[in-house]
Amino acid sequence: MSKTTPDPTRPVGRLAPSPTGRLHLGHARSFLLAWWHARSRAGSIVLRIEDLDATRMREGSVEATIEDLRWLGLDWDGEPLLQSRDTRAMEEACQHLLDRGLAYPCVCTRGEIEALSAPHAGEVEQRYPGTCRGRFASMEAARQATGRDPALRLRVPEGAIEIEDGVCGSREFDVAREVGDIVLRRRDEAFAYQLAVVVDDARQGVNDVVRGDDLLPSAARQWRVQELLRLPHPRWWHVPLVVDEQGERLAKRRDSITLASLREEGLDPRAIVAWVARSIGENRGALVRPRDLLQSFSLEAIPREPVRFGVEDLAVLRKSART
Repeated sequence: MSKTTPDPTRPVGRLAPSPTGRLHLGHARSFLLAWWHARSRAGSIVLRIEDLDATRMREGSVEATIEDLRWLGLDWDGEPLLQSRDTRAMEEACQHLLDRGLAYPCVCTRGEIEALSAPHAGEVEQRYPGTCRGRFASMEAARQATGRDPALRLRVPEGAIEIEDGVCGSREFDVAREVGDIVLRRRDEAFAYQLAVVVDDARQGVNDVVRGDDLLPSAARQWRVQELLRLPHPRWWHVPLVVDEQGERLAKRRDSITLASLREEGLDPRAIVAWVARSIGENRGALVRPRDLLQSFSLEAIPREPVRFGVEDLAVLRKSART
């Protein structure tokens, strides 16, 4: 498949929001850290809008997401890439894996998988038990035999792999044991996150990935996809999340503080940048621009604990930053 070979001497980072809801303060922190990490080392940064999940998209959400990022003071190199506008590389990757026997059709429903593979205590994900491995000769054969549209699953190799992370250190994962064969393309023909991320990082030449540490297990799954597609592995930095006063992470579905609502009430975005700067030990005053930290920023020096943001923190922002 076609790809851009990253130059390891030139960092290429990315901002990759999913426009399924408005960006909140947790997103602001992660995107600022990614931007600082690239720009402080004279690297480039690309913007990718991960809009493949049409069922969760809202009208105008792509434009709103870009507006939020610009309001924070972030920029990027080149035009934004909207994943949904060109999925040919993902199609090519799926066919490549099928042709090599590294992927297979799967007609299992979510309910069937849950019935066969209930999670054990402490587990949060279902493990796919491999029901359809070797069952069908082709996607069409699966469709004809069952009357169902099949998904496409990766035949995940057995064994543990080690992920080197710039924040979390060395971590070991066994994808086959933990979650089994992962979905590359869903039964509704939508491309799955783990495949789309790998394909688009390759075609955009991304070699540095900075994102929340809740996605650290995804790095192992993406490593397996990259391995089987013969694509380079990026460097990873998984940063602690922003959590509320109860220790729960900020999330779109919980109606956490959004950048749009703060902008609408007249908040100065430099106050948000200043808050993020303080969260990594950089106290530069009440109002800070993103470029003010380029000379001193070091991702390796950030705290390893989650960042709490509560009512008092919001009051400080509002007090210092109204325009």
